[in-house]
Amino acid sequence: MTEGGPMLTVIAGPTASGKTALAVELAQRAGGEIVSADSQQVYRHFDIGTAKPSAEELAAVPHHLVSFVDPLEAFSAAEYQRRADAAIADITARGRPVFVVGGTGLYMRVLLHGVVDAPGALPELRAELEALASAEGREVVHRRLAQVDPETAAKLPPQDLVRIIRALEIHAQTGVPASEFRKAHSFAPDRYAFRLYVLDPPREDLYPRINARTEALFSRGLVKETRELLARGYADAAPMRSVGYVQARAVVEGRMTVEEAIHDTAQETRRYAKRQLTWFRKEPGAVFVPTPYEALRLPVSPR
Repeated sequence: MTEGGPMLTVIAGPTASGKTALAVELAQRAGGEIVSADSQQVYRHFDIGTAKPSAEELAAVPHHLVSFVDPLEAFSAAEYQRRADAAIADITARGRPVFVVGGTGLYMRVLLHGVVDAPGALPELRAELEALASAEGREVVHRRLAQVDPETAAKLPPQDLVRIIRALEIHAQTGVPASEFRKAHSFAPDRYAFRLYVLDPPREDLYPRINARTEALFSRGLVKETRELLARGYADAAPMRSVGYVQARAVVEGRMTVEEAIHDTAQETRRYAKRQLTWFRKEPGAVFVPTPYEALRLPVSPR
């Protein structure tokens, strides 16, 4: 897909590193449009807790793949790839440069490099493993994975039952560890030409930004938004399980005070930011920039 296709300017980085403001600034300069790569911002109605671009930012630059999925609709990385491809084709056809912006590493990976063609689910095995975890603990299922795929098991905590079961499904159907299967399918050519910039502010700058943003989300009405979303029947929606909404829901249900929720949200967001940076450090070709200010001087790709 890269030959003759667009050159994407990709801006990644952890939560609260300044991706959105930077992307809007660069897109305005180049006359470009933004394709979001955020797994929570795709959902309608979940606005405050997902820190969607402001009305001013949305008005300044056209944004794609924000607020377009019903909260109860199943949405996969493969579907994101399909929708993002369509948006990129549309933007390119109008002669405008494309900026892909977000913090969901999996979405960026499938867009730039493709989806591993892994075997499907095994409902019977999944049910068996979930029942085993419920009866004897997730550590038992984790140990089963360690026996057949120690490399994947070493990367996953016992609490991550979804990925543990997925790895066991792959092994059951292919006869090889999921880690080996994924390596064997990881050499596909890039789907687009791209420049990938990862914002990497110093921890002493990033963590206060995360703390401030967390307080801002709650002051803007995150608890009220969560209460309204629950009343609308979105208790089982995917974004309701994300950091921020989990804590706000605990406030609504009387299991946390607002102060406890703010503290817990900030702490979990800092941990998430660390995982995001770990992910992006594994991305080939990534250029790390310490602050958004320095990134403003980076070359972009007008078309």
